[in-house]
Amino acid sequence: MNSEKRTDLRLVEHAQPSPAGGQLDVPHPADLVTQEHDSELRPVFPAWLADRRTATATVLHRARRGGRIGAWHLVRSPLYLARLIPWAARGGWLWLRLLVEYVNAEEYRDVVHDAKAAGDSDKVKAERKERRTQRKVRLRLVAIVALAVAFVLRLAAVTWGVITLYVAAAAVFAALVLTGRLSIETRDEAAPIVDQPQVPVQEDLAPEHLTAAFRAAGLLKESSALTLGFEGIWRDGDGWAATVDMPRGGGKTAADAIAKRDVLAAELGVDEIQLIMDRVRAHAGGHGRRLSIWLADDDPYLLQGEPKNNSPLIGMERFNLWDGPIPFGRDARGRRVDLDIKWQSVFFGGLMRRGKTFTQRLLTAACVLDPYVDEYLADFKGGADWVPIRQVAVRYVTGAEDDALLAFDSMLDELLDEMNRRFALLRDLPTSVCPEGKLTPQIQRKYKLNWVRVTVDELQEALVAYDKDKREEVINKLARIARRGPAAGFIPDYASQRPDADSVPAKLRDIVTIRSCTQVGDRTSSDMVLGKGKAALGADASVLSEEHKGVNVLVTGPTNWVTVICDYLDGPAFLEICLRGRRLREEAGTLKGEAAGDVVALAEARGQTIPQVLNDVLTVMRHSDRMHTHVILTALENLDPEAYGDWDADRLAAELADAGVDRSGRQVKVDGENRSGYRRADLEAAVPATLWQELP
Repeated sequence: MNSEKRTDLRLVEHAQPSPAGGQLDVPHPADLVTQEHDSELRPVFPAWLADRRTATATVLHRARRGGRIGAWHLVRSPLYLARLIPWAARGGWLWLRLLVEYVNAEEYRDVVHDAKAAGDSDKVKAERKERRTQRKVRLRLVAIVALAVAFVLRLAAVTWGVITLYVAAAAVFAALVLTGRLSIETRDEAAPIVDQPQVPVQEDLAPEHLTAAFRAAGLLKESSALTLGFEGIWRDGDGWAATVDMPRGGGKTAADAIAKRDVLAAELGVDEIQLIMDRVRAHAGGHGRRLSIWLADDDPYLLQGEPKNNSPLIGMERFNLWDGPIPFGRDARGRRVDLDIKWQSVFFGGLMRRGKTFTQRLLTAACVLDPYVDEYLADFKGGADWVPIRQVAVRYVTGAEDDALLAFDSMLDELLDEMNRRFALLRDLPTSVCPEGKLTPQIQRKYKLNWVRVTVDELQEALVAYDKDKREEVINKLARIARRGPAAGFIPDYASQRPDADSVPAKLRDIVTIRSCTQVGDRTSSDMVLGKGKAALGADASVLSEEHKGVNVLVTGPTNWVTVICDYLDGPAFLEICLRGRRLREEAGTLKGEAAGDVVALAEARGQTIPQVLNDVLTVMRHSDRMHTHVILTALENLDPEAYGDWDADRLAAELADAGVDRSGRQVKVDGENRSGYRRADLEAAVPATLWQELP
């Protein structure tokens, strides 16, 4: 399979359609197969032979199929041998009986019997004498032949080896079996020697399989003579591809067939995840009755023991959002899927521990490698997934405590002010400079208007923490950024687990242009993330299973979607990218905000070691001047449960003291409550002074 074939999901009017959902181009071999309007034509070459990729897939499939059937018979060879032994025994008995009759000259018995009946005693004596003579001659002849055969076999064994004896024995056995079987067949008692393997439908897809499935699904009437029209069935990668026309006069459309995907998959004997169906649109030679089908041999979204699909971003020195889409993953057929997020907003949804944050980080990593992107990020989960972003983030909010919520609200106000400033600037520029009223590469460089990436993870944690009025205010701010921000160079990116009306209302979700969803519990939840009615069109994340970590259903338009095996980018690789992004910003003079003044991030970037506990406590206290000990312990456990799950106040105090923290007082006052805690100034004082001197 040609894994380098790319699928750009560029969000423009005449976008190339998604290869595994939404819209499918008619594959190249189908162009050579008979069409409705030129049914008298026949291709010179078979369809599978007209395209190298298809030909390779077909040859490999037939080789695998032949090997599988061969192995199937090999395992059953002892059974086949057991079936041959009775026939060989019967054949041996027949040959032995013929030999005995020949040596015994049995043909003279009837002559002697007739002579006795006629009373001719002289003839009886003569025939008996002749019979005795024939017996002696024939016995000598058989003995001579037997000795000659033995001599030849012995000579052959000496000359060519013992294999000759095996060949001879096999030939004799085959002759005996053939004799015995022929004798049985004369009485219609023969049984088959070799069993016929049951080949699954998806191993050898044929038109009758699809026709039967469509009839069972109610898409073709049983009593009707109407049938499906086929433009061909051929191997495509690790599956079968077909272009099918619903019959005229049947009243069924391609959309009706797609809505029955679960029934069709069951009738074809596969899991629903293996059957990919889509409309073939007019620009690809399609119409309302034409659909494209791809039936995978196995679950196409599991790597089946192959190495992880590492992101190409890991090896990139830098990235430019203006130049092209972001590497995102591969579709079911192994083709690249890239995502262009310029002028767009993005929403991620799905259950916990299905790779949602890992997928969201792919887009962030690409933006980190562009030094002309300002990163604003809020992680309301407060875990370790996003900690490396402190290397480049203008604002980085972590946790869902009161201080983090205040910092998030301040961040939104800062973003809205910047957005309004940009629109005022763009509005005042002449049409010759700003013809479309939005950012251009020239305007970006001249007026220092970097891209602004706004990433919010686990948004529901913040919204449920606010009171009703504040929650509505924050939702309106986020909606304004998603609705108006893209034209000013803002790229909003929000994520939530299940965006129902209580956590992420529809008025925010519905204005987001790109949506991505990992596994969810049902079709309703899938539609909440991907958009109402998308599951009926085939974009249904509820068909994914627990094993499909990092697999997303990606919707980029009303009818454009694809299921993606997202590229893999783990925490250490993300940290390396963030360190690279910091160096790029230092060289370009675009490092600013909290990243420019973060001494811990600076130490990590310079390779200087700061005790991990000091690093982590400064991280959880980044929004507070002081914090009670029990709050710090809770935040540390949330940040790294394995490292801090069993820590208590005494352990924390001992570890920080070993890290060089000298507490100016054991008690701190927070919200009018005086309890044991720490001041951030005391923690920062434990950081080497040389690092503080390097900060601006």
